[in-house]
Amino acid sequence: MTKQKAESRIAKLKKEIDYHRYQYHVLDRLDISDAAFDALKNELEELELKYPVFVTADSPTQRVGGEPLDKFKKVVHSAPMLSLNDAFGEEEIRAWETRIMKILNPPAPPLTRGVNAEAPLTSKKVSGTLNSGYPTPLKYFCELKLDGLAAALIYKKAILSVGATRGDGKIGEDVTQNIKTIEAIPLALRAPREKELKKIGFNDQQIKNILAAAEAGTIEVRGEAIMTKKVFEELNKQYKKDGKSLLANPRNGAAGSIRQLDSKITAERRLNFYAYALMTDLGCRYHEQEHLLMRALGFPAFNDDDDKKYSKHCRNLDEVVEFHKYWISRRDKLPFGCDGVVVVVDDISLRAKLGVVGKAPRWMQAYKFSGEEATTVVEDIILQVGRTGILTPVATLKPVRVGGVVVSRATLHNEDEIRRLDLKIGDTVIVRRAGDVIPDIIKVLPKLRAGKEKEFRMPKFCPMCGGKVEQRNISAGKGNKSVGYFCSNKNCFAVNRRQIGHFVSKQAMDIEGLGPKIIDQLMKTGLIRDAADIYDLTEGDLKPLERFADKSAQNLIFSINKSRLAPLYRFINALGILHVGEETAIDLANHFGDINKLAETKEENLATLANIGPVVARSIAAWFGGAKNKKLLARLLKAVKIAKPKAVKKKQVFKDMAIVLTGELARMSRDQAKEAIRERGGDAASSVSVKTSLVVAGASPGSKYDKARKLGVKIIGEEEFLKMIK
Repeated sequence: MTKQKAESRIAKLKKEIDYHRYQYHVLDRLDISDAAFDALKNELEELELKYPVFVTADSPTQRVGGEPLDKFKKVVHSAPMLSLNDAFGEEEIRAWETRIMKILNPPAPPLTRGVNAEAPLTSKKVSGTLNSGYPTPLKYFCELKLDGLAAALIYKKAILSVGATRGDGKIGEDVTQNIKTIEAIPLALRAPREKELKKIGFNDQQIKNILAAAEAGTIEVRGEAIMTKKVFEELNKQYKKDGKSLLANPRNGAAGSIRQLDSKITAERRLNFYAYALMTDLGCRYHEQEHLLMRALGFPAFNDDDDKKYSKHCRNLDEVVEFHKYWISRRDKLPFGCDGVVVVVDDISLRAKLGVVGKAPRWMQAYKFSGEEATTVVEDIILQVGRTGILTPVATLKPVRVGGVVVSRATLHNEDEIRRLDLKIGDTVIVRRAGDVIPDIIKVLPKLRAGKEKEFRMPKFCPMCGGKVEQRNISAGKGNKSVGYFCSNKNCFAVNRRQIGHFVSKQAMDIEGLGPKIIDQLMKTGLIRDAADIYDLTEGDLKPLERFADKSAQNLIFSINKSRLAPLYRFINALGILHVGEETAIDLANHFGDINKLAETKEENLATLANIGPVVARSIAAWFGGAKNKKLLARLLKAVKIAKPKAVKKKQVFKDMAIVLTGELARMSRDQAKEAIRERGGDAASSVSVKTSLVVAGASPGSKYDKARKLGVKIIGEEEFLKMIK
């Protein structure tokens, strides 16, 4: 075969293989046998070995990478990969619709009369409100919620460029090498025909834009990588035969496969993929239209025409409830894990107005299936010691299978929960996996008691170190008198271990490779006693230890050194101060800008800050006032450099102002508004008080609006707020 003929044959084989991939994974049609399909791939592989000059990134032979990776690179997502809020049961999903309809159809302002008592009633416009009059009922697109691992796929000039995990929602890991092993994912975008796109509902100009973006632009698609039940069972059968560790469940199998450093292992796991979101604006008006377009581009995606009924376009919420009920009784017959239905407001134009609450979009909801239940026996109640010294009771259960997973523990939260349940050691209980994730004890069956059950009482001494246990207020909220039990020993091994674990976590100093087992090993050998000791470690300290070779020791020291430059909010969060989580750490970092200023601030001054109440202020002051903590902080500041915040280019129009948001904003999400306030020198406070400088009122303002009026706090609408931040 000549070089020219080889080039032509390779091109035809690639096209033919991709055609059959599309037929099978997207259209669910099997028009060629597995043997014939494998023969095509084998021929292509042999030709490319002879003529490597013709190997391209989108070739089916490039799905499995070469050498294993040492570690994954970080990827910053173009837009946050948001999580979903859950609805359990019909009542909760209807309450969700009620909430979003209030945003779309805010109540009209109250009718008032003019100076003349005989004047007709008129509507007084309230700044920042909007009565859109959106017609009901809302239409929804529903699809099964797959139980796998979320992935973002980025295509540049039609070729798969990056495949990334969700990570913390903002930053994920580059797992492109593993993503390529999934046959269902196209290595190159399919070029849809104009006729297809017209059928989906696009006009000539939109079609032109779509084809241009698919050929020469950047397109991002997100979806779920899954392991089918059949593959899971086949792999475990083989692993058992080979004496290997078994996979826990299909979801863990998928997640673990995607995060393999060796893509050959991922390829053996035979993962599947379904697309659920088109992140690039290509002119779609409806979510269902996005799904149809993703299919046209070569991705498996559920659609209403599918006879498997994995998705449905619903004309109202009643149809959503019916779709959910349909799958409750059929979920066990599905080829993949599924824990509910994703309900999406179909009209894309409403997304901006509905916005985001916390880390979840308001226009989507996870309508979960009821957690599966089982009965078992509480064999014991043990205590876990947290990083703040708090003792949390945990029930150890007689192992029981619930929803395909063996459960042997359940969190009891606190002593009040044990009293509420009237739970005793030895009781028979009903266990539920709420949302198919977290095991909970929902009920005790007292009629099954044999008389040998034992009462549980919180101990007077720490079970880990023997230190005295004391009760403290664990609530930062007003009027909440909830108490917790704490180990008072400042040198408790369990507390120190948890503190170090928190210090190195992703939300804190993000020291990769320093997991619980390594921390235990380092503490037991005396190499570390607290977080500051981490920065004294050397490769020579690590190499003699079990699990450490030259490379692993080198990698850990690299991760430690990488963490030596950290933003102030991460450093504050890493200290593990009681009641100070990531959000409070951000507020403190933005306000003080310097760790020493924060450390020197008195409790009464801390209590005056927005979002910092007396309990939190007392906790912060107590931490920085402790002799042990002062020494720890001094040592940490010798090892760690606090990164200077980027130069602020925004006008500081809100400098030293406490600003409260109330109601629904139409032009930006609440998180975006808070960020805008912080960037301009203000504090985004959560409640109205005499210290509040300004209240920004959106549509349907709540009690904060009324309180601001009573206190005489200045109130502005969204439009005025937008003018101030321009």
